[in-house]
Amino acid sequence: MFLHIDIDSFFASAERSVDSSLKGIAIAVGSRSNLEIFNKKRTNIKLINNNSGAFVTPVFYSDKKKTFDSYFVDEIEGRKKIRGIVTTASYEARACGVKTAMPISQALHLCPHMTVVPSNYPLYHKLSHQIHDYMIVKMPKVEQYSIDEFFGDVSGWIKDEDVYAFAREIQTEVLELFDIPVSIGISSAKWISKLATESAKPYGVFEVTDIRAYIEDIPIKKFPGIGKAFQKRLEDYYIHTLGEVSRHKDLLYSWKKPGIQIYTRVTGTDMEKINDKGERKSIGISRTFDAIHDTYEIRRRVMIMARHIIYMVMAIEVNPTTYYLKINYEYGVKVKRSITVDRVFSEALFKSTLAQMYEELKVDSTGAIKITLNVSNFSAQQNKTLSLLDFDEDLHENRLSKEIQKLRDKFGLDIIKTGDEL
Repeated sequence: MFLHIDIDSFFASAERSVDSSLKGIAIAVGSRSNLEIFNKKRTNIKLINNNSGAFVTPVFYSDKKKTFDSYFVDEIEGRKKIRGIVTTASYEARACGVKTAMPISQALHLCPHMTVVPSNYPLYHKLSHQIHDYMIVKMPKVEQYSIDEFFGDVSGWIKDEDVYAFAREIQTEVLELFDIPVSIGISSAKWISKLATESAKPYGVFEVTDIRAYIEDIPIKKFPGIGKAFQKRLEDYYIHTLGEVSRHKDLLYSWKKPGIQIYTRVTGTDMEKINDKGERKSIGISRTFDAIHDTYEIRRRVMIMARHIIYMVMAIEVNPTTYYLKINYEYGVKVKRSITVDRVFSEALFKSTLAQMYEELKVDSTGAIKITLNVSNFSAQQNKTLSLLDFDEDLHENRLSKEIQKLRDKFGLDIIKTGDEL
């Protein structure tokens, strides 16, 4: 038997747990791209990277005190402009039509009385860890699936007929201990328990006893793992509900691994277990800003973001071999490049490779508005053999990067910069 525990409106609930005046009113937690990293002067940027596993992206943040005006409002030529997007909205705000990823200016138009709170990632990570530690005590097998979601396997631990009461106990204790509301789905299949949580929200418990009957009329887009592309593929065969998926086994199996995985998960026959040792498979960072036409400034920002990637790579001691760069320009223009480099990672190698990638990608005729960097395919996970051709030089540069890391750990991430960041 699986439990899927999902924190209701996590960021909003977290803010309410430390400020009771926010309870019962429409609130939204908002965030915006932290552009402070691009300052030429020394900054106060810190890194939250203490979540082991793949469930959450490392966060760079500033511990400067935030107010709505200082964080969300920019003044341009004497006019004020509200920046940022909604990351989480309370159910009271959702009733007004406020949704995740909606611009805050639009959300306030829909819900003028809504209180917008600047994001506080240290608080969210702290609470996530505390709740995870609690879950480990309560259940023998726990998987942290995201910053606000957990799977628990209680097979052989709690009798099937007692699982619902056990879930209610967890729900009550989490609220008492952390002042955080959770919803819980229960099923004999892992992914059906996650689906069931949607039926439990807000602050409920829902147990699926008959999987086939439960999924019959649920739209395919509601199922975790069926993205837009696969949804369209199914709809091309006039399959619109999970019940219809369950009646097309031969078709789904003909699509090999992705089709088989979706079919078995939907029907609860996947036999998937708890994954309690998730490993991070990639490290990424992106920033959105007003259009920049200066190609040197764009390149400078790529190199600054590269330093932040390097810091994370060195912090968790991995060796990425695939580098990815994407630049979004005005008017919908997007350029991207991915390259595999089977070599020992270092700051010099990564930055020189990115510089070359940027020269191949840059567009002079329009302004850049977003940069995304990502590294993946860690050599230890992929059992890759690294190139011996440049091994001695790469090893020397890697040792140098580790020494620089020690200085950045001690004095700050921007204590050492390369010339192309200035």
